[in-house]
Amino acid sequence: MRVPGSDLRPGEEAEQIEAILRTLLAHEQGGLVTRVDPRVATHLRAVFPEGEHNAIGRTFRVGGPCEDGPKLGRVAIVTAGTSDLPVAEEARVTAQAWNCEVDLVADVGVAGLHRLLHQLPYLESADALVVVAGMEGALPSVVGGLVACPVIAVPTSIGYGAHFQGVAALLGMLNSCASNVVVVNIDAGFNGGHIAGLIARRMGQARQAASGAGPAVAAESAGAPR
Repeated sequence: MRVPGSDLRPGEEAEQIEAILRTLLAHEQGGLVTRVDPRVATHLRAVFPEGEHNAIGRTFRVGGPCEDGPKLGRVAIVTAGTSDLPVAEEARVTAQAWNCEVDLVADVGVAGLHRLLHQLPYLESADALVVVAGMEGALPSVVGGLVACPVIAVPTSIGYGAHFQGVAALLGMLNSCASNVVVVNIDAGFNGGHIAGLIARRMGQARQAASGAGPAVAAESAGAPR
């Protein structure tokens, strides 16, 4: 579930989001709210003390009652720099809502390629990667050429001079010659994490089915984004 505060009228968004989350919980579903401003976060923490607020990623999540099962897939979130962390954290929380195992590998941009290469064994074990980068947006192409899994590229509005608030990174990623790279919108961490979570979850379900531990397509997680 995505409920950006900017989509709701001032003075009502906190109460509206609360009502939506209460409805989801009443139907045994979890809820994920993104782009949460501090005022809304304060309200949600008060009325849902069991919820998890990520101040860096600007998310608030209330888990469903049936999400304590085994993790069903592996997602890695990769950032070029620490300034990309707000978008990366949004992606991380979203992928976790699909009951995936999610880890964050930060500050491994092309300016220090050796740092990325040190992480390569771990990245190769993931079912899907979310690569978050600003500036010229080169990192997803580099990563895509090194791994054999889907890479969801997320351009960020981080850069200097002629980066055009993320348009330069977006165009660079769209023109990637790595054939396993797909691109979402600028600063769209939710979208990147959501797609990676879907892919990884299906991979986890397939492994369960192959081992005889579960059906080929399991029921959706109660904590999945809605």
